[in-house]
Amino acid sequence: MIHSLHFRLAAGALVAIALALTLVWAVLSHLFTDYLADQYSNEMTSVMDSLAARLSVENGALELKNEPADSRFQIPAGGRYWQISPDGNEEPLRSRSLWDEEITADDLSKDMYCGFRETDGPDGSPLLVSMKTMALGEGDAKKNFTVYAAFSKPEMDAALESYHRPLRLMLLSTGGMLLLAAFLQGWVGLRPLVRLRDRVADIRAGRSSHIGTEGPSEVKPLVREINLLLSERETAIERARARASDLAHGLKTPLTVLSHLVEALPEGQRDTALQQIELVRQRADRQLQAARMGVEQMATTSLLGISGKLVNVLTPFTEEKGIDWHLDIDPSLTVQADPADIAEALGNVLDNAVRFARTRIDLSAGRSQDDVVLSVSDDGPGADPESYNLMLKRGVRIDEGTAGTGLGLAISGDILEAYGGRLDLSASRWGGLQVKLMLPAMAGRPPAIA
Repeated sequence: MIHSLHFRLAAGALVAIALALTLVWAVLSHLFTDYLADQYSNEMTSVMDSLAARLSVENGALELKNEPADSRFQIPAGGRYWQISPDGNEEPLRSRSLWDEEITADDLSKDMYCGFRETDGPDGSPLLVSMKTMALGEGDAKKNFTVYAAFSKPEMDAALESYHRPLRLMLLSTGGMLLLAAFLQGWVGLRPLVRLRDRVADIRAGRSSHIGTEGPSEVKPLVREINLLLSERETAIERARARASDLAHGLKTPLTVLSHLVEALPEGQRDTALQQIELVRQRADRQLQAARMGVEQMATTSLLGISGKLVNVLTPFTEEKGIDWHLDIDPSLTVQADPADIAEALGNVLDNAVRFARTRIDLSAGRSQDDVVLSVSDDGPGADPESYNLMLKRGVRIDEGTAGTGLGLAISGDILEAYGGRLDLSASRWGGLQVKLMLPAMAGRPPAIA
């Protein structure tokens, strides 16, 4: 199935122009052919009538007082021919141009060519022949005869070709100009859709909230429907934000009460209960963050800016462990995503690197085909390649002796997937873990979470 409007319009114009020009060719060619045939037919009729007027009967035989003055009749194969064939066994009278050739009714073709019958001329080229049966005298002296007038068929073909050649050039030039006009018409006609696409892109990027109503009348109903859809979406966003806020406030009080209640428990049970309460609080925060992903406005996020802020926050912890940071990020490198989402996804990965790194953490970013790749590498103990898939699952910790909930990488993966990206794990060149956060260079808007 063809999805391009440009191609459909061009194909439709090509078919319509081809059909129209073919029809014009057929009509003009037929009209000129009929006109030319009429001219030759009138000329041959005039020759036959002129010959008949110059005939007389002398001693029972036909005699021609004088021949037509056209010099072509006097030259062998001169292009014009005449012959008078009396009934009976009398020798026919004929022009010198026929030389020794005689035109007979039996030799004439059965099929007509532009109203003429065809036969071979003295030089072997075809002749087009007109014929007329006449009579001269009365009573016993009446003589019946047939008059033939002919001309060269190549002469008529050459006349037709001399007309068709410029006609073909004219129609081809006209077709080319019409195709160009059709292309320009399609390009100009589809410009409002291009502008509409740009306005929708501005809305998706958070630079605008609605589409302007200016434009062609054919596009205005679509614009109106899109604006109504955006209004309904804004209403749904506000409701989602309100529900998220209500949920956040609703969880704070029960969790606080539970935290106070467990203080009365024995020490071992209290620590376990507090750990579980904190886990519930963290999971609730994660879910609220995920809910906000679907309703936040898109923005252009600088990877160097967001990375620098996270590194500044984590630097006090890495200084205590003697870990050095190495950043290599182009200041102009950006992604179209909410800064909070990128901070959440990158922060989880950096937190994991800080926990396991020994002396260094490398943070770099670059482009790979259509993706922006943010890479975090450390020189920690790393992990077996067989365990990479497990590390991306929720609640799974490879090293049970370390703190954490096992949710960080899984949450980062969820955030990237919401933007059409992914998380990739591999071994770093120092033997630790390398985590690549891949996002489309033009990330799409994350889907709303119901």
